[in-house]
Amino acid sequence: MRRFAPLLALALTAAAPAAPFTIAETGEGFATLDQAVRAAGDRRATILIAPGTYRECAVQTEGVLTFKAVEAGSAIFEVEVCEDKAALVLRGRGSTVDGLVFRGYSVNDGNGAGIRTETGDLTVVNSMFLDSQEGILGGSPDGQKIVIDRSTFSGLGQCDQAVNCSHALYLINKGSVTITRSRFERGTGGHYVKLRTPNVEILDSSFDDSAGNNTNYMIDLSEGGTGLIARNVFVQGAHKENGSGLIVVAAEGKTYSSVGLRVEDNEASMAPGAGGNPAFVADLSHQALRVGTNRLTGMRLFETR
Repeated sequence: MRRFAPLLALALTAAAPAAPFTIAETGEGFATLDQAVRAAGDRRATILIAPGTYRECAVQTEGVLTFKAVEAGSAIFEVEVCEDKAALVLRGRGSTVDGLVFRGYSVNDGNGAGIRTETGDLTVVNSMFLDSQEGILGGSPDGQKIVIDRSTFSGLGQCDQAVNCSHALYLINKGSVTITRSRFERGTGGHYVKLRTPNVEILDSSFDDSAGNNTNYMIDLSEGGTGLIARNVFVQGAHKENGSGLIVVAAEGKTYSSVGLRVEDNEASMAPGAGGNPAFVADLSHQALRVGTNRLTGMRLFETR
């Protein structure tokens, strides 16, 4: 038996698991995400995340970091937040989140989120935000650029757990927000998309409120804004807190010009049991919007309030 011992030791060494968090550029491995973020420092780096379910969080304070799942959808973060905010609190020079799943976030102020963005441009791609108070929240008071592509927001929002409502996606900046090829569904309160930004693009996405409960608007451009909302599919649900409009412009102010905002080539219908004859676009800006041809069932095209 003694002669096989070295072979057994070699086999056990080969089967040892790799570190769950690896900096791609250097090959360094780390036991926690926080350790990997700290090691990356102020560099431009990609942190590769192995398949698994993680109850941990991290705060990025510098650098340009990419948080990337080795296999999209297999790296799941849940429950644990940093700074009583989110799983990822991002205030470096820039951030990308690729292929991660975030679920089950709740904090006392009602804003428990997968991502809290505070400074730096942000790109989110091929990721999921599930069953939390909020999916992505935050923004920077500058020309921040936020891009969200091929991502899912499901089971998000609240108006009954804190003084203020939370939303599936709530972003604030003086730059731009672009949402493409993404899905919003099964809201549990608040709006699906709430933006306070001068420039918006929401394209080729779906808003399915058929299983929503206590939801409000599909898209709320709270302080106005211009850009393009096109080629999206909307289904208005039956269990609304406020179902008066699907896309609402400048409900809380006219901080940003809405002149030239284009809403065109969208499709919208009503889920079984939904009613109320809502406005597809409800405008409080009283500016020159460009509401083009949209395919609507069970609702009015436009209303000025």
